[in-house]
Amino acid sequence: MKINFTLALLWLWLMTGGPVAVTAQDMKQADKYFQNYEFSLALEAYKTILEKGEPTLTVVQRIADSYRILNNSREAEFWYAQTIAFPGADPSNIFLYAEAAKRNANYDKAKKLFLDYGQKVPAQAALALKMAASCDTALHWMQTPRPFNVQKHGKLNSDGADFSPVKLADGLLFASDRLIADKKQQTERSNWTGNGYIQLYIAKATSDSTYGAPAPLPPSVNTAYHNGPGVYLDKEQVLYFTRTQVVKRSAGHTNPDPTSWFKGSDSRTHTNRHGIYMAERKGEKWENVKPFKYNNTNEFSIGHPAITPDGQVLYFVSDMPGGFGETDIYYSERQADGSWGKPVNAGSVLNTSGRESFVSLGAGGDLYFSSDGHMGMGGLDIFKAIGAHKAWAKVENLKYPLNTPQDDLGILTDSTGTKGMLSSGRLGLNGSDDIFTFEEYKVPCTLIGRTIERFTVAGTSRRVEEPVEQVLLQLLEEGSATPLEIYSDKNGGFLFPVKAGTNYTIKGSKPEYLTQTLQITPDCRFNTDSVKVEMIFNRSTPNKPIVLENIFYDLDRHNIRPDAARELDKLVQTLNDNPSIRIELSSHTDSRQTNRYNEMLSQLRAQAAVDYIISRGVDRGRLKAKGYGETKLINRCKDGVSCSETEHQENRRTEFTILK
Repeated sequence: MKINFTLALLWLWLMTGGPVAVTAQDMKQADKYFQNYEFSLALEAYKTILEKGEPTLTVVQRIADSYRILNNSREAEFWYAQTIAFPGADPSNIFLYAEAAKRNANYDKAKKLFLDYGQKVPAQAALALKMAASCDTALHWMQTPRPFNVQKHGKLNSDGADFSPVKLADGLLFASDRLIADKKQQTERSNWTGNGYIQLYIAKATSDSTYGAPAPLPPSVNTAYHNGPGVYLDKEQVLYFTRTQVVKRSAGHTNPDPTSWFKGSDSRTHTNRHGIYMAERKGEKWENVKPFKYNNTNEFSIGHPAITPDGQVLYFVSDMPGGFGETDIYYSERQADGSWGKPVNAGSVLNTSGRESFVSLGAGGDLYFSSDGHMGMGGLDIFKAIGAHKAWAKVENLKYPLNTPQDDLGILTDSTGTKGMLSSGRLGLNGSDDIFTFEEYKVPCTLIGRTIERFTVAGTSRRVEEPVEQVLLQLLEEGSATPLEIYSDKNGGFLFPVKAGTNYTIKGSKPEYLTQTLQITPDCRFNTDSVKVEMIFNRSTPNKPIVLENIFYDLDRHNIRPDAARELDKLVQTLNDNPSIRIELSSHTDSRQTNRYNEMLSQLRAQAAVDYIISRGVDRGRLKAKGYGETKLINRCKDGVSCSETEHQENRRTEFTILK
C-alpha cells in the first residue's frame, strides 16, 4: 500500500514539473474554504497545492475528506488509500477508507479494512465487527436480488442532485440543486457542491406516469438559499418543506449540510440549520408561508417532513438534544385546537446512534426512512418500519436493488409498496442523486408435480405408492378466468410455467378417482428455480377405507389438535371438490384399555372430527361418525400380545369411507 501511494503521488508530482514553492497563503486559503464548507473550492485549492509541492498528510487527507463529503466515493476510496500510507495517519482514516470501499461495492476490501481498524482501535472492535458483517450481508443481497426493475427516470433528472419525489394531484414535487436557465430565479452557485442551491420543483403530469418539464416553485417558497425536500397535504392544500438557515453556531450541534446532516469542522462561526415551513397553495400561487411551531434553528435542526393523509401526525427528522444518535425521527400530533403537539422521539426501534433521515409515508400508510445506523449496504439505505404509529416492532431493509452501496433515500410508493419512485446516488459518478422508478415483477419459474395413489399393504400399516397417469390438471392463476390444462404422463409427472408470488389453484380429476385441488404460491428467486408439488389421489370406490394421515390425539383425549385440524382441512377440501359424495368418518384405537372404553373414546374422536368438518361449512347430512374401538385391528397386536409402541400406533388411525 505504501508503494502504491508513493508511485501514484510521485507520478503526479513529476508530471507537473516537480517542486514549486507552496506559500503559507495557499494553505491558509485552502483551509479557509474547507472550514467554511466550500468543499468544491477547497478541493481545487488542495489539488493545486499538491501539484506545487511534495505530498503531505494534511493535504492528501483534506482531498480525501472533501471527496467523501461531496459523496464522491470513488475518488474518496483512492485518496484514503493514499492517506493511510503516511506513518502519522490517524487510524480513523482506515474506517473512512473502508466506508468508501463499501459504498463502491468493494465488499471484500471493505471487510478487511474494517477488521484492521478494529485491531488498531480495540475500543471500536464491536463496531468494526458489525461493519465487517454488514459487508457479507450486502454482498449476499446483491447476489440474490429482489424482483424489482429499477430505471432512471428519463425526464426529471438533471446534472445536479434530484431527490425526494412527492405525488401531487396534478404532478410531481421534488427537490433539486440543478442550475436553471431562468436568470430571474437562478440562485448563486453553491461553493459546497459547485451546483445551485436546493430548490423545490413541480413537474406537471401529462399522463399517469409521464411528466412535463420541471418548473421551480415561486420565490415565496424558493428563497435564495436551500429549500427542500417537502411533502404536500392534499386535504388542506398545504406544503410542508425544509428550509435551510445560516445561523451563528452554538456549542454542541453543527448541521452544515443543506440536504442531510454532516458533522463538519468545529472552527467555523456559522452553520446551516434546518427548519420546517408551511405554505398554502392557491391555484398556481403559494402563499402565507409560516414556520413550524417547534423550529429552533439557533440550537438544532428540524427537517424532512412527512405527514399522514388525514393531517393528524407530522413526522420529521431532528438532531435536537436527547435523541439516540446524530439525527432521529420525531413526530408531532395535531391537537384538538388544530395546533401541533410537542415533538416526541419515535423510539429506539426506528432510531440508532447514526443518522435517520428522509422520512416518507407510502400510499398504504407505511413509514419509510433512510438510515446509516441500521444494517445496510453502504451510505444511506431505505428502511420500512413494521408495526404502527407508537407501536413499531422492527425495521426492514428494502435490500437490493431498491438499496445499493450508494445513498438511497426519499422513496415514494403506491398502496402495495411494489411500485413507485426513489432517489439514489447509484449512477452518479460525482455523488449526485437521481430519481428512479421501480416496479416489482414476478419471477418466472417452473412447477414440477406428480400425481400418485397410495395403497395400504393388507394386514399392515405399510403403504406403497404408484403413479396415476392421464389425470387432467387445470392450473388457474388468481385473477384469471381461463386455466391452463395438461395431463399427467405415465410416471404421474406434469409441468406448469408459473410466476413467483402469484396465487394458483391446481385442480386434478380423473374418472374413478376423487377430484383434488391444491393452492400454491411459488417462492422463486430466479427463473431457473422450480417448485415441487405432489397430489395424492384416492379412488372413489364405495366402502373402501381411506386412511387420513397425521391425525393424532393426546392420550385419553378426543379434542382436535392443531396438527389434526390441518389434515382435516384437506378432507374438507376433498368434500368441496366432490360435492356428490357422502362419507363415514371412523376412528380406531389399539387393543389396550377395555373394549367398552375404546369404543366410547373412538366414538368421541370420530364425532369431534365430524363436528370440526361441519364447522368448516360442510353439510351435516354428508357425514357420519363411527367409532370402532379395537374391533378392526390391522396387525397382530390384539389383547395379550406384546407389541411395540410403533405397532400399537398403527392401529390408532382415522379413516373415511365413501358411502353408497
